[in-house]
Amino acid sequence: MAACILAFSCAQAPVTRTGITGTLHAAAAAGTPLYGHQDDLLYGHSWNATLDDDLELGRSDVRDVCGKYPAILGLDLGGIEIKATRNLDGNYFELMRLAAIKHHERGGIVTLSWHVRNPLTGGDAWDVSSDKVVASILPGGEKHDEFLTWLDRAADWILSLKDADGQQIPVLWRPWHEHSGGWFWWGRGHCSDAEYNALWRMTWDHFRARGLENLAWAISPNYMERDFEKWETRYPGDAYVDVIGLDCYASPDRETYIARMRDGLASLQKMCEKHGKILAVTETGLESLPDPQWWTGALAPAIQGFPVSYVLTWRNASDRPEHYYAPFPGEPGAADFLAWIEQYDIPML
Repeated sequence: MAACILAFSCAQAPVTRTGITGTLHAAAAAGTPLYGHQDDLLYGHSWNATLDDDLELGRSDVRDVCGKYPAILGLDLGGIEIKATRNLDGNYFELMRLAAIKHHERGGIVTLSWHVRNPLTGGDAWDVSSDKVVASILPGGEKHDEFLTWLDRAADWILSLKDADGQQIPVLWRPWHEHSGGWFWWGRGHCSDAEYNALWRMTWDHFRARGLENLAWAISPNYMERDFEKWETRYPGDAYVDVIGLDCYASPDRETYIARMRDGLASLQKMCEKHGKILAVTETGLESLPDPQWWTGALAPAIQGFPVSYVLTWRNASDRPEHYYAPFPGEPGAADFLAWIEQYDIPML
């Protein structure tokens, strides 16, 4: 039943951001958050569609465990800005396009993040050697024109996502994420609040000018130990945001993770209610899942009682056996993942 509702809401909805936001609103209201997995169709714990030249894109670690695909497919555009053929995780952009279209056709939601390289230094997204990067790409900055070209390359790729009828597919767009941390060049400590908000609005304006009106925009601060109210200072305005999400990863200590998630979600729920936005857990997970009851014993109590629209766990790297966040056949927590889906009626495809 849930999968059918999801397929109708997403695949059959008008090709605008409302097709996504309507589905997310319904999931939050029902208390049945959608489940998402990063790069789910492109590789898994022991396989890789790019290396296998697999254009069918039918494989999925999650599907191999539970018989269904995640409702949300996460992809990342890191590398598109420099005209790379593969993204930062080794996926061919052409194959990513096919994966996005196939997932949409199955009735799912596609969400895009962007680990964009440092346009001032030439380094990667984690190059925080300068606190002048954002200023350099804003209007009047030395890298502004070059960065508009980078935005155009990202926009061109998103605009290439069309269904069999040639219609633009809707996308949940999540740029400039984890901005309350200091590990990305757009993060706190590397640009002012005003500069961050201007960067977001510039991205919005440029994409809208390119005709990208089908995007639902998600802003996703990371968990902070203190000063939750500072999230408000890096908020570009209600007209520019549809979803407010939390990025918060787990440690093997369940209680610490649960406490952090609940503190963060409580703060962001108030922000969502104040601004009329949708709450989500935009990134989470426990690397290698050493806790075989993590899904029902940690994640479920962490989000219980909050109107969370979806939860996305990170990727299962095929080239790093210890780097996985979702179950696969034989993984010790697979049974608990199934129990979580069934107990909480998590919509899948």
